[in-house]
Amino acid sequence: MPVAKQRIKTHSPVDPELAPLAPRLRPADLRDPERARYVLRRTFAALPAPDASGVAIETREIPGAVSVRVLRPAGGGVPAAVLDVHGGGFVCGEARDGDAVNVALVRALGVTVVSVDYRLAPEHPYPAALDDCEAAFRWLVDQPDIDPRRLALHGSSAGAGLCAALALRLRDRGGPAPAFQFLSIPELDDRVETPSARAFVDTPMWTREAAELSWEAYLGAGRRGAADVSPHAAPARATDLTGLPPAYVSVMALDPLRDEGIAYALALQAAGVPVELHLFPGTFHGSGLLPAAISRREAAERVAVLGKALGVPLDG
Repeated sequence: MPVAKQRIKTHSPVDPELAPLAPRLRPADLRDPERARYVLRRTFAALPAPDASGVAIETREIPGAVSVRVLRPAGGGVPAAVLDVHGGGFVCGEARDGDAVNVALVRALGVTVVSVDYRLAPEHPYPAALDDCEAAFRWLVDQPDIDPRRLALHGSSAGAGLCAALALRLRDRGGPAPAFQFLSIPELDDRVETPSARAFVDTPMWTREAAELSWEAYLGAGRRGAADVSPHAAPARATDLTGLPPAYVSVMALDPLRDEGIAYALALQAAGVPVELHLFPGTFHGSGLLPAAISRREAAERVAVLGKALGVPLDG
């Protein structure tokens, strides 16, 4: 695919293991949501299926008519849990997209992972997805086998943006509070005006145009960039980040979303929130899906960070 290879070369240096694999991650075209959803399903279907031995997986409906995918250690585990929120630009994706990551978390940490199938835009604009994520979190808090003090939020891309928004909303509503927020390549800023957003207009998986269309779908036509967009919709709009849970923020070097993630981490730090920021060099949006040493580093760090946040001792 010469076009995709040329696209990568324009933004060198790319990790040499990732460069030849980048064409597998086609840029999202959110002008046709159904087509975009089909393409994303095909992308995940083409990935190796995770080894789910020792993991019990169940799909169920919880109060609020929200569907969740529950992954638990088959032989019982620790009383801690992760609420996983999938990516897809608010428009695409489903709970099972996170199976590979979530199975790995269950097996490594012995925790329960609940992935929420939130309603998608543009059919269901803000705050539908956030309402569904809050319903799933509150349901988790009430589970008798889970310690409500040991609940972490985990999301990627738009899912990370929803996790950040959920942490803000729960704080503003007086709780319950998550113990931690793990924000991977977060989509946070509807204005799409950062230097990285302006620079990376033709990168794999995600582009500036995709980000703009994503926010148009989520906020409603003509609402992106408006002065009164709520920070519960676009967390980069928040002016008060005090009292939020500790956070981990990861960004990819060649991603339109890079700078908004960095800015949010710095704002959390300025507000007195414990935060760790990791910029992965030579990477791009979604590159963690591809087999490379830097992707394995990213996966190992996820396990280590969430294990520490949830009080789960790790071997070694």
